[in-house]
Amino acid sequence: MDRSTFSAITPGTDLSRYARDLMRMHDTVIGGGKPTMQPRSVVARSWSRVLRTGLDPVGSNVRVPYSPEEIEQRRRSSPLASIIGDLEQVISPVADASQMLLVVTDADGVILWRSGSARVRSRADALGFCVGSVWTEERVGTNAIGTALAETAPVQLFSGEHFEQSQHPWYCTAAPIHDPISGDLLGIVDVSGPAMTLHPAIGALVDTAVRLAESQLWRQHEQRLDRLRTEAAPLLAAVSGPVLLVDDHGWVAHASGVAATRRVGAPRTDRALTVPGLGLCVPEQLSHGWLIRPSESAATIRMTLRLSSSPTVEVTGTGRQWRSAVTVRHAEILLLLQMRGRIGMSVTELSHTLFGDADHAVAVRAEVSRLRRALGSVVDSRPYRLAESVELSLDLCGAEDLSESAFVLHCAGFGVRNRISEKYSAV
Repeated sequence: MDRSTFSAITPGTDLSRYARDLMRMHDTVIGGGKPTMQPRSVVARSWSRVLRTGLDPVGSNVRVPYSPEEIEQRRRSSPLASIIGDLEQVISPVADASQMLLVVTDADGVILWRSGSARVRSRADALGFCVGSVWTEERVGTNAIGTALAETAPVQLFSGEHFEQSQHPWYCTAAPIHDPISGDLLGIVDVSGPAMTLHPAIGALVDTAVRLAESQLWRQHEQRLDRLRTEAAPLLAAVSGPVLLVDDHGWVAHASGVAATRRVGAPRTDRALTVPGLGLCVPEQLSHGWLIRPSESAATIRMTLRLSSSPTVEVTGTGRQWRSAVTVRHAEILLLLQMRGRIGMSVTELSHTLFGDADHAVAVRAEVSRLRRALGSVVDSRPYRLAESVELSLDLCGAEDLSESAFVLHCAGFGVRNRISEKYSAV
């Protein structure tokens, strides 16, 4: 994480004085005045979002925790359940002495686990910062958990940077945890405590917790690939010619007759995919994985991106035809990559074009991962570009007010994205 934009304080900050300055700034901005000190950009964006919700900045907005049964169900279904003990081991040795809490939520912002200083837990209970509560911006205003979810990036907030005045006595430091296999957001890890106890090293502690969680999830993934190889060994021994053995996400457990690759597009029975070194392939489903072998039919996948009221992609190849709905974000990525051709785009370039800055690399990778799961391996990496076997055409049916030249300008990076997003709001 970039400490220059992430951290709320710098070493040597006078916390008491800075907290007073931030609270004055908060009251002025929320009241519609012009403060002498401007909020950080991440705070300004969040306050702007929260003000549109109609939440009350003066008191604590209503917290209605989920029932114990719902909490337990969410815990059981969360991939983070298998690594929560490891996270607690990182925080527990310093939690009591440092008056801090470790909080872990799911992707909806629901607090599923909380541990740490008993004294601080009691104060958090009075705030409604407890297991089962939803800590999104829509529910409790600007806070590190909810703002990290909204920004898909690490966030640290101090005192008056929180929207609710009741949260001003606190600091909170949060970062998203992503599934290293699928790229999906799994939840948020947060360390919070009394504002006057914030230390610049807290950010590094949260960063360590996220790295530990994702590395443990990756280790579990490698163990599943080992089991897949063992189970499929008799079948692989009988297969001739080049072949890949992959899991449901396209991660390669075994490769034979083809240059080693770590991952291909997520396989599906109803559609072909392209694999470097194998060309166009049709996946064959096994009990716990997939065999990927070259197809003997068409060498090209023809895709038509239809921009009607809901964007869709129609695909033909290997004698099959199918249609899939896509999000506006995925339509944007396909258009950008089509315009850039074989030059492609880096993660940083896509982040700048889609989000306006270079701070959303993780979000870009996650979106491309979801696009591959939806359409197959139609996008190559390093740089991102359409696979050589893919021919993409554009159909503006139902979008006559958006000219083709507008799309070309968008794909050149001139900000036409907002027009597309306004036309199709289901991002």
